[in-house]
Amino acid sequence: MKRLLSIELQKIWLNKASRVLTLTYFILLSFIALIASVNFNLGPIKFQIAEMGIFNFPYIWHFNTYIAAIMKLFLAIIIVSMMANEYSYGTLKQNLIDGLSKKEFILSKFVTIVLFSVCSTIFVFVMTLILGYSFSSYTELSIVFSDLDYLLAFFVKLVGFFSFCLFLGILVKRSAFALGFLLVWSILEGIAKGILNFSIFPEGKMAAYITQFFPLEAMSNLIVEPFSRTSFVKTIGTQMGVENLKDYSVHFSTIVIVLIWTGIFLILSYKILKNRDL
Repeated sequence: MKRLLSIELQKIWLNKASRVLTLTYFILLSFIALIASVNFNLGPIKFQIAEMGIFNFPYIWHFNTYIAAIMKLFLAIIIVSMMANEYSYGTLKQNLIDGLSKKEFILSKFVTIVLFSVCSTIFVFVMTLILGYSFSSYTELSIVFSDLDYLLAFFVKLVGFFSFCLFLGILVKRSAFALGFLLVWSILEGIAKGILNFSIFPEGKMAAYITQFFPLEAMSNLIVEPFSRTSFVKTIGTQMGVENLKDYSVHFSTIVIVLIWTGIFLILSYKILKNRDL
């Protein structure tokens, strides 16, 4: 396992584009901290973002993991390019000639995906603790660590999404086309969701029940948007007479769905590679 991981990390680090994207990703993650310093001056209305409570425990776990998950596209580009480069530079064929089996090849990619996801999760965990203890009004341990399930959801979301990108990279063999396919897939899911919601099941929860099994939708459901959960938005909603019944919890069933899709993507990746003439 250590040998497989070493091979993949060397490939990534020796590739200038991958190295730059990796560093950019983690630098951008740290920029979440800059949100705390943003001040709004709208005439008589003056306030600082940090004063709105977004860095209060335990809400900050929800906010930071949601924002950090948006930036996963940078690592997705690396995953897709990592696979495309194997075909372009002939390293895949060379690895197989050197004795690496196709199963080990897929495993090496998946181990790299898990490593990226673990590093991202640890980074967000540390950054959240620093920001939380700097700005939160609540620092009791029981409150600080009460919503750590968002970190688990963040990790599973990254692993699932990157596994999907790996599958597309193997399927299409060109990074630009693979990312284009990802965009098309996202649009198709959106169209299918719209048809189910407004045409087939305009009333009831059947549409939501069906769409929760879509891969990208399932990943999206792991961490729902946190903005309507803030006291600021809730106050506005109350004044307008709008009741917020949204469920912000991380559900075990959604985690299972994403993990199943992750397994499916890995199996399909191996099947394609196994049956493809290199």
